[in-house]
Amino acid sequence: MSGLVRAELRKLFTTRLWWIMLLVMLVLVGVGLGFLIALAGVEQNGGALPARDTAEWAEIAWSSGSSGGIFVMILGVVMMTSEYRYQTITGTFLATPRRGLVIVAKLVAGLLVGALFALAVLVFQAVTVIPAVMLSGGEFALSASRVPQISLGILVTLALYAVFGIGLGALVRNQIAGIVAAVAWAYVIESIFTGIPALHSVGKWLPGGAAQALMSIDVDTGLGRPEWLPAWAGALVLVGYGLLFAAVATATTVRRDIT
Repeated sequence: MSGLVRAELRKLFTTRLWWIMLLVMLVLVGVGLGFLIALAGVEQNGGALPARDTAEWAEIAWSSGSSGGIFVMILGVVMMTSEYRYQTITGTFLATPRRGLVIVAKLVAGLLVGALFALAVLVFQAVTVIPAVMLSGGEFALSASRVPQISLGILVTLALYAVFGIGLGALVRNQIAGIVAAVAWAYVIESIFTGIPALHSVGKWLPGGAAQALMSIDVDTGLGRPEWLPAWAGALVLVGYGLLFAAVATATTVRRDIT
């Protein structure tokens, strides 16, 4: 199994895609942090972000790293669909006829890549958020801003979103359709149900809502406090989605003809 996982990682890391996606992800997270820094304490439409020298602002800023989930999801889609697009799946299954083992190896590789991207995000946030707080006259305290819990949430979220992408890619097999579906899910469906307080009763059960629950971000920015699940329940929901998508990836790939 370890050999199969190494093979899957080698397939990915010998391409330019992974570091391009990593750079784009960090740029997007940086843009988001830039807006949070610029708008901290500024009242808009009756609401305002906390000031930069507060633990509440540090919570919001640190949690923004979860926005990188879309990139690892797309990477997961590509890890699966590129095999069909370039017909390398035939050679893969000839080398390892037990298709289930191949999919498990892809899922494990996806988890590792998602965790790697999460660590990159956390380092980037550390060199951005901590100076922003301290230069504003605040004191950055790990416990007060719940950085360890939020960091764990980002790590788990990005790792499992890679699994979601692999499952989605196994289901649709078409690379363009898989990427479009991933973007639509992250930026349209989940944004609606997790961004509008009135829809939180549904959104809290989606992967994005479960991720927010795991990080326990409940700061009121003027739109009302969100109603997320408890942190432990959010973790269970995320793991449940991960297992579901892994099962989808395995079942659809094992049963389908590869031609």
